[in-house]
Amino acid sequence: MDALIIAAGFGSRLRDVSDSKPLTPIAGIPLLELGARQARAAGAERVVVVTGHEAERIEAALPAIADRAGLPVIARRVDDWSKPNGWSVIAGAEAIAGNYLLMMSDHIFSAPILTGLARQGGEDRGVTLAIDRRCDHPLIDPDDATWVQTDARGFIRAIGKTIPDYDAVDCGAFLATPELAEAIRAAIAEGKAGSLSEGMQRLADAGRAATWDIGTAWWLDVDDPRAFELAEAQAPAELPEIYTRP
Repeated sequence: MDALIIAAGFGSRLRDVSDSKPLTPIAGIPLLELGARQARAAGAERVVVVTGHEAERIEAALPAIADRAGLPVIARRVDDWSKPNGWSVIAGAEAIAGNYLLMMSDHIFSAPILTGLARQGGEDRGVTLAIDRRCDHPLIDPDDATWVQTDARGFIRAIGKTIPDYDAVDCGAFLATPELAEAIRAAIAEGKAGSLSEGMQRLADAGRAATWDIGTAWWLDVDDPRAFELAEAQAPAELPEIYTRP
């Protein structure tokens, strides 16, 4: 299994802390390296990183990240990094055969999340999204969250930042099949902008978008200075398998 990490955006909300969000160190370890290490621990044998903004700088860092993480890390560039994140998914998925863990470079997770998500595949789904039903959790930024409404069987009914009714929040980790990139392409062909959520909604409308509840596990979207401070304070304790290893 591969992992696909999206690291193409500008990262404007974290600019006061770092001029490269994917390379921002959290207690001494770059976010992108944390993602690669966590993917390996969940069973990934290779990581594909989609680059865009400051691609050369990020790509230059990948060999050292691969060496420290203990698995191959390769780059794929998206043609226009200013486009929505679904374009990055398409660019990265072209380098992957089969199913893959899909992650955002600014999200970090306690070990049970990715490990559990990696086991959730099934013939009844084209994608499985890790969700948190603690919608009012203090670690969640309600102004930036992507919300999820699920149906009686736990599949996605609606997903987006502005949906009026929801019962969970998107954690930024997916177990994807090739259907996800195909759905994003189909949304673009219909005139959509090409966001990941638009592809997810197409799969949801087809009854192919499942969820997996993370329960009380820890995760954090490191998207602004407040979240960065929280990550610095909490990540070493929440990710002992990474921060305490030799």
